[in-house]
Amino acid sequence: MKKLKELTDAKIESGRQANPEFMNGVDTIIKQAKEFQQGEDAIKIAQKAPNFKLPNPEGKLISLAILLEKGPVVITFYRGNWCPYCNLQLRALQARLDEIHALGATLVAISPQVPDGSLTEDEISNMDFTVLSDQDAKVALQYGVAWEVPEFLAEHMRVDRKLDLEKINNGNGNVLPIPATFVLGKDGIVTWRYVNVDYRTRSEPDEIIEALKNLS
Repeated sequence: MKKLKELTDAKIESGRQANPEFMNGVDTIIKQAKEFQQGEDAIKIAQKAPNFKLPNPEGKLISLAILLEKGPVVITFYRGNWCPYCNLQLRALQARLDEIHALGATLVAISPQVPDGSLTEDEISNMDFTVLSDQDAKVALQYGVAWEVPEFLAEHMRVDRKLDLEKINNGNGNVLPIPATFVLGKDGIVTWRYVNVDYRTRSEPDEIIEALKNLS
């Protein structure tokens, strides 16, 4: 099985070949974001993760506090099902979910998409982890991973990809989460994290599983 990085690197290279000007622009934006330390406010290891109550695709409110009663929780923030890098990540996590569950953990994926727009009914029934909707990005902000989308990227989404983020996210058209993953112990304390403003790179499932093993 290929590593997630191999898959995302291949996607990046494909993008460079198809639209080098756009990808060069993304490189510039990401470089600037890192220089301004975007993501540096994300909650740190040894901090307690903020509680939340967010709707799942069926509209039922899911509480972090209740999930923690069952054991460790892995929280991953993603941009939406329209993001190819996010889809690669979620598929990679789904493929390793049995191992995550065997370690007593629950996987939660959070995006700004409205509950009834995140996944189809078939996808919901086939998804073995919890998908939640953070429409106004308030939870992303609490976790320090809310990012105001630069106009260059916003225009690409509107014009090139015909994406209406305001509609997709129920009014929130300009704030997306920085892709980030947090491993929480049963006490809600962050024991491991991955935060990178470059939305084209993600944490490896292997790293998440190793972090969960270290909790045991």
